[in-house]
Amino acid sequence: MVDLTQVNIDKIAELFPNVITEARDEQGKIKRAVDFDLLKQELSDVLVEGEKERYQLTWPGKKQAILNANTPIDKTLRPVKEDSVDWDNTQNLYIEGDNLEVLKLLQESYLNKIKCIYIDPPYNTGKDFVYKDDFSMSGNEYQGESGQVDEAGNRLFQNTETNGRFHSDWLTMMYSRIKVAKNLLKDDGVIFISIDDNEVFNLRKICDEIFGSTNFIANVIWHKKYATANDAKYFAEMHDHILVYRKSDSFMRNLLPRTDKQNSLYKYDSNDGRGPWRPDNLSVKTYSAEYDYPIINPNTGKIYNPPKGRCWVTNKDTMEKWINEGRVFFGQKGDGAPQLKRYLNEVQDGVVPPTYWSYEECGHNDESRKEIKMLFEQPPFDTPKPTRLIRRILQLSTNANTDDIVLDFFSGSATTAHAVMQQNSEDSGNRRYIMVQLPEPTSENSEAYKAGYKNICEIGKERIRRAAKKIKEETGADIDYGFRVFRVDSSNMKDVYYTPDNLKQGDMFDLASNIKEDRTGEDLLIQVMLELGLELSLPMETKQLEGKTVHYVAGNSLIACFDDNVPESVMKQIAAEHPLRVVFRDSSFEDDSARINVEELFKMLSPGTEIQVL
Repeated sequence: MVDLTQVNIDKIAELFPNVITEARDEQGKIKRAVDFDLLKQELSDVLVEGEKERYQLTWPGKKQAILNANTPIDKTLRPVKEDSVDWDNTQNLYIEGDNLEVLKLLQESYLNKIKCIYIDPPYNTGKDFVYKDDFSMSGNEYQGESGQVDEAGNRLFQNTETNGRFHSDWLTMMYSRIKVAKNLLKDDGVIFISIDDNEVFNLRKICDEIFGSTNFIANVIWHKKYATANDAKYFAEMHDHILVYRKSDSFMRNLLPRTDKQNSLYKYDSNDGRGPWRPDNLSVKTYSAEYDYPIINPNTGKIYNPPKGRCWVTNKDTMEKWINEGRVFFGQKGDGAPQLKRYLNEVQDGVVPPTYWSYEECGHNDESRKEIKMLFEQPPFDTPKPTRLIRRILQLSTNANTDDIVLDFFSGSATTAHAVMQQNSEDSGNRRYIMVQLPEPTSENSEAYKAGYKNICEIGKERIRRAAKKIKEETGADIDYGFRVFRVDSSNMKDVYYTPDNLKQGDMFDLASNIKEDRTGEDLLIQVMLELGLELSLPMETKQLEGKTVHYVAGNSLIACFDDNVPESVMKQIAAEHPLRVVFRDSSFEDDSARINVEELFKMLSPGTEIQVL
């Protein structure tokens, strides 16, 4: 008989894997259950109280983390063309701002579109800056509490071990970001997260909740140093962890390219037309009585049985066929124990990735510093990752012949963007990247500050420019070397647009326009694209029609005009393009009558067009 309760729990688990826990039934047996307090929080826009003892990772602020992830924000992205490279043609993005806010802003445009996420977040060592997500706290209040606000008003603080919420603040910060980021992953997408021993176990627990423990793939150990530190108090720390989680079982990892060293093992050739081969074990540990039989050496008549507790790799009939075909090797003189001839052309075209990544294959910390030193005379960033490490991740998770999008929302010095360009230049790939970084101020005593880099974003953007130039000079590859820059800012709309009921008599002048005076048509266009779910890398074009500025996105996918008093003749020209969507501002119409006329005009000339007015 079907247990409908468990069926319903399975359905809830598909939507909210983090609310599935373990609990004891009336007989005291452990069973799979729903944490209804957490489920209530997922379905509520206010903080829900109530807690029961259960098996789970919990901390002060966990519900706040869920609330932070689900709370909408009144922000937008503004284009920064002067910092961009090849704006009109590039499909890469660099976004400045609090990454939780950015991830929320990208929810419509990049929902289920990201193939690979790599992040190298603060390791919570007591020296890193951690993001503060209490959006209800004013800037002055927060500054008074923490003393840390960057030039854009973003909230951050140094999470020292003396803080009573040392682990809790870090977990709250990470939980909300990973939870929102999961929505951006494709069904066959994957996330890689670098971390050290301080928080690896807590991070794995929150990822188990967010992605579901069945979607855990690996805990990769990266050997990040080649020299032991003899001044270590207890043990010399030589490795980092990289946790790997898939979005769903649709994810298929790639094989790693075979190396010359691996191929060199196939050094024998029997001139049988099958090419080089190497000897391999004929027995396996998984025992089967059918595969346990004697093999007779046809040259000596000697009998060989599989080692105790093991059996041969196949049944007796197939083994005899292999021996007749010359696929079994009995030693150089023909008088030895049987071995399998493993032919190179019959092995899979690649290598299954191990969970240990050596610095010989994936680089080390010193290599990463040398890489950035080759681009800058005085390295402005202390802790980058080597590009070989990120390229290993790209090889396993992305494909050259697709437009896979790679997201890094703790981008730091933009190593991931550098690695994407390197990998594309090697295999003629079309991978795209989205870098997100908080404009964290550089210390006034740092080399970066002295070199003119006032925040980390300035370092990241300049690294991409210099790396692109170097890769182009060295390879000549025809790839995308540009990037569009966007910056998080307050909404383009005045408060009256969102809360008209709060309008007071003294605010009547706001009715003249619901758009802030310092915002341009391009600012409004980006906000519209985000709201409509259009990718920010789509081609954009601006034309002048009878003196009015008209914006085109991806041909006729979206046409927008934000000028005042747009004449009907311009409206007709726009309608003639048969756009999928058109957007105007309220002041584009002389009066309500003109607005009604335009709606009728589009019904006649382009009935399939969706009309929106700001």
